[in-house]
Amino acid sequence: MHRTLRAGVAAVALKLIPVAGASAAPYASRTLSTGTSGSDVETLQRYLDTAGYDTTADGEFGPATARSVRRFETAEQRTVDGKATRPDQRLVKSRADSTASEPAAQDTEEAYVDDAGLAVAPASAPAEVQAIIEAGNKIASKPYRYGGGHGRWRDSGYDCSGSVSFALHGAGLLDTPLDSTGFMSWGERGEGAWVTIYANAGHAYMTVAGLRFDTSSSKRSGSRWSETTRSARGYRVRHPEGL
Repeated sequence: MHRTLRAGVAAVALKLIPVAGASAAPYASRTLSTGTSGSDVETLQRYLDTAGYDTTADGEFGPATARSVRRFETAEQRTVDGKATRPDQRLVKSRADSTASEPAAQDTEEAYVDDAGLAVAPASAPAEVQAIIEAGNKIASKPYRYGGGHGRWRDSGYDCSGSVSFALHGAGLLDTPLDSTGFMSWGERGEGAWVTIYANAGHAYMTVAGLRFDTSSSKRSGSRWSETTRSARGYRVRHPEGL
């Protein structure tokens, strides 16, 4: 009778002991994918969100987290499969740490777009910023053309990275046109005080003195310059040194 009671108590006690396993795994100690859960998943989600990939930190690796991971993999030119390997997780943490430690951009005067769709630089802008805006104005109303601006500086049309390249070249900041992938590692990390470039594997645009210089703007207004912003999630953020 006593043996049976002790056995029953032991069985209940065993059920109350948490099973060491996936949910208690340290961060970056295993590959995370759809269906996994735990504190390491929640940590990954928080790092993704800090790095600019909108993610809810609930500890459950569902379809939304997989989408965030795929956006990160695309931006970082890694294998795009929605699975966060241990190296992936370490890189996400590194990007999140860098983003969190970036100093805030200094307050600057902002440019504006005139009735002709051209940018007007503030008088206080550095000479390089004035030159970027002047060069951007030269092609502001040029049509979009895939590959335009990469074979030659003077072209009949420009694609997204060709447009950014042309404007930077006008300020003497770029000798050779770059594609959007090239801009992902160009210059310095983070936002600049005057000029910021946003790039991923498929698109590139920049902001100059508060204005967005983006080929997607020309489709709506006929000018690459716009006073409206767009989400930077999924983009690498860079800036010219000193600007």
